[in-house]
Amino acid sequence: MKTIDQYNFAGKKALVRVDFNVPLDADYRITDDTRIRAAVPTIQKILADGGAVILMSHLGRPKSGPEEKYSLKHLVSRLSQEFNTNVLFAEDCVGPQAAQLAQELKPGEILLLENLRFHKAEEKGDADFAKELATLGDVYVNDAFGTAHREHASTAVIARYFPKDKVMGYVMQAELDNARRVLGNAERPYTAIMGGAKISDKILIIEKLMDRVDNLLIGGGMSYTFVKADGGEIGSSLVEEDKIDLAKRLIAMAREKGVNLMIPVDSVIADAFSNEANIDTSLSHHIKPLWMGLDIGPTAREMYADVIRNSKTILWNGPMGVFEMSNFSVGTEAVADAVVDATRMGAYSLIGGGDSAAAVNKFGYGDKVSYVSTGGGALLEYMEGKTLPGVAAIERDDY
Repeated sequence: MKTIDQYNFAGKKALVRVDFNVPLDADYRITDDTRIRAAVPTIQKILADGGAVILMSHLGRPKSGPEEKYSLKHLVSRLSQEFNTNVLFAEDCVGPQAAQLAQELKPGEILLLENLRFHKAEEKGDADFAKELATLGDVYVNDAFGTAHREHASTAVIARYFPKDKVMGYVMQAELDNARRVLGNAERPYTAIMGGAKISDKILIIEKLMDRVDNLLIGGGMSYTFVKADGGEIGSSLVEEDKIDLAKRLIAMAREKGVNLMIPVDSVIADAFSNEANIDTSLSHHIKPLWMGLDIGPTAREMYADVIRNSKTILWNGPMGVFEMSNFSVGTEAVADAVVDATRMGAYSLIGGGDSAAAVNKFGYGDKVSYVSTGGGALLEYMEGKTLPGVAAIERDDY
């Protein structure tokens, strides 16, 4: 497989699958351009070689055809500004206008196609739709790691029509390189921090990590399933009753494998799921009735920070509490602080996309950790050992 650095794009029209699924406010202004900035080096490489760029992406989850709030035309001015050029826009990703604009595209020019998901055929992985997209370019570049776990027309199927001319972009390569670093011979002590609402979302990754990590720190809503499995009283905290036996098994597995599995010893609790609720601190195993744990407590924060600061490899996926509410963001920020400290002292830290990435960026730490993944779900599936269709389509000739 050629890497993007081994490919010369001179005179070529590069059809680039990017992940421009960026948040927009009510006035269609971009509120976080992280994903756009991530794709810039790939686009610049193609232009510098003397190629032309045709960008395709999805945005949001349109239900049935075009919707104004999901139109990629809202990104044109931001892209034009980034590349100091007039970025062209096709009002559909296929059809006569897109074909004509692509055909007339000159080296150094950029064309942005309308939202792929305005067509149901995209998510269905329709071969005819993929084939029509493929006619627009000479070479296919996949730089959308965030959608690599989906076998969609533009992320996997389309690669069939570029048997000799398909490469990964810099984002995709960096994502895989960083994931492999924590999957391979990671420097020890190796600490994984797992948070978020549900244990069911993280079962496979936790099981996979048991053979690799020294410390496994549990936080977020999923921690209360572990607390209950450990015999605790959790009040009205979030719990997955059908996963209690699983949590017991994971606790036993950690003990058997010598992994230091830590459940927060104390919690910040509230009498309602609200930033305005009454707040208290409690031992996690003794939360009073009708109260719920919404963040890790001060003792847990200190214990977790101590483990993190003494680590050489850190994988973090999922917040420690309801970090969107200021009263319950302290635990997540404390963990972020500790990860930054450890990184500064030479540790390698991978932030696993989704809410973890949002939290790190919210606290202004995006450039103070080793790598922030752009693909939450894709990263988890890759680390669980699953084949990512978007990766396999580029790496294998037989896909």
